[in-house]
Amino acid sequence: MIRVLVVDDSVTIRTLVSALLKEDPEIEVAGVAPDGHVGLAKFCQLRPDVVTLDVEMPTMDGLATLQAIRREDPSAVVIMCSSLTRRGASTTFDALAAGASDYVAKPEGVHAEQALKEFGAELIAKVKAHAQRKLPIAASAAGPVRLATRKAKQKVEIVAVASSTGGPNALAVFIATLPKAFPLPVVLVQHMPPLFTQLLAERLDASCAVTVREGVDGTQLEPGTVYIAPGGHHMETVRDGTAIRLRMHDGPQENCCRPAADVLFRSAAQCFGAGVLGVVLTGMGQDGMLGAQVIHAAGGQVLAQDEATSVVWGMPRAVAEAGLAQAVLPLEELGQEVVRRVQKNG
Repeated sequence: MIRVLVVDDSVTIRTLVSALLKEDPEIEVAGVAPDGHVGLAKFCQLRPDVVTLDVEMPTMDGLATLQAIRREDPSAVVIMCSSLTRRGASTTFDALAAGASDYVAKPEGVHAEQALKEFGAELIAKVKAHAQRKLPIAASAAGPVRLATRKAKQKVEIVAVASSTGGPNALAVFIATLPKAFPLPVVLVQHMPPLFTQLLAERLDASCAVTVREGVDGTQLEPGTVYIAPGGHHMETVRDGTAIRLRMHDGPQENCCRPAADVLFRSAAQCFGAGVLGVVLTGMGQDGMLGAQVIHAAGGQVLAQDEATSVVWGMPRAVAEAGLAQAVLPLEELGQEVVRRVQKNG
């Protein structure tokens, strides 16, 4: 049984989150708290497996509470609950940088049935995934990894990246490895809602050597620039004469996601064929696996993050177990491997 402490200053949200968590028979709500001070005291008393923590609270906000919990237990699993505002998103990124395990965005309308359903599903999945993450890796049920042994026959022309749960911090490491003069464009899907992707791009742009931008429909791809798919929209690459441009659209969700990595990967393979280098980072589910199949079939290359450094080894595991990855590497080595393979272009 996974024991969860719910901390939020809104009685409505505390009740809602508790009710959603109780729908899963593997989760027990060990306690609730109306503010950070009470939340910290209850954390010390109850020692829950997971804490869901409101970002914006009076007196002692979510960031201060997170830091206090981390001082008490550096390995504590804390999932931030953020509003869909720029302030909420900004504080959420601060919390992730300070050691929060993950975040969920609160539904904008608590009476919207579909929004509540999606919020509950995401919250439960992340609670269970992070609780499982605390178990030894040897206890996982990962299947055999069969590396793709085919050698690349064409130079790399574009790097396409997929990431989800644990992605913001993983991307900060991965993209920081790329040099300022990186000679190719990078297109990227990170599962995040609108506004969050814009803020992610701004933060990565400020901390990394390459340029990082949220993708805009019609933009021509430039070398040394990372384009992040905007939340709520699929992003594709399309040919426009001799140029390659970005195309955004609101097509159906794939893998319960929009943006979806599969959509981006398919379009990259269609535009660049064997010139695609796909990279699948930490994330829940299997988004990116079908797209990686298309890249592989076109003669391209795929790399995947390893289990030990993934927050959730779902997306990269699916690619690895399908035999689509040329290499399965620790996060710290993935960027270096991308640079090495691009340098082989000659």
